[in-house]
Amino acid sequence: MGLMLFPDHSDVASPDISWSYTGFSLFRTWLAQAEGFTLADMYGFGGDRQWCSAATTLAPLLNHPDDDGPDLTPAECAAMLPRLEAIVDRHQLHGNDPVLRRRIDDVRQLTTVLRFCVDEDVALIFG
Repeated sequence: MGLMLFPDHSDVASPDISWSYTGFSLFRTWLAQAEGFTLADMYGFGGDRQWCSAATTLAPLLNHPDDDGPDLTPAECAAMLPRLEAIVDRHQLHGNDPVLRRRIDDVRQLTTVLRFCVDEDVALIFG
């Protein structure tokens, strides 16, 4: 059992990305570190730091229930794209580590899905 992120679109050939729940947790933990904070310090993840104090456009993804909660809007998807692309650009130079390569590949797949949501003006669903 796992988690899939996909566009709210009737085309079954549209892009998607999936993780195990553990894999998604590791991915979000890594993204939070790339943004300069520790996910475990955040409210909802064991800490008491409020999300409004984390200046990141990735907050809608990082602070989202694993497989429930609101869909991400096309505007939220669009706002995350530049930051995710910047993370790939910054980390791809150090791509010898297999775990880092996996994270970069995940970000690339996620940006493909987000870009589809923006281009088609549809929400991103957590399912």
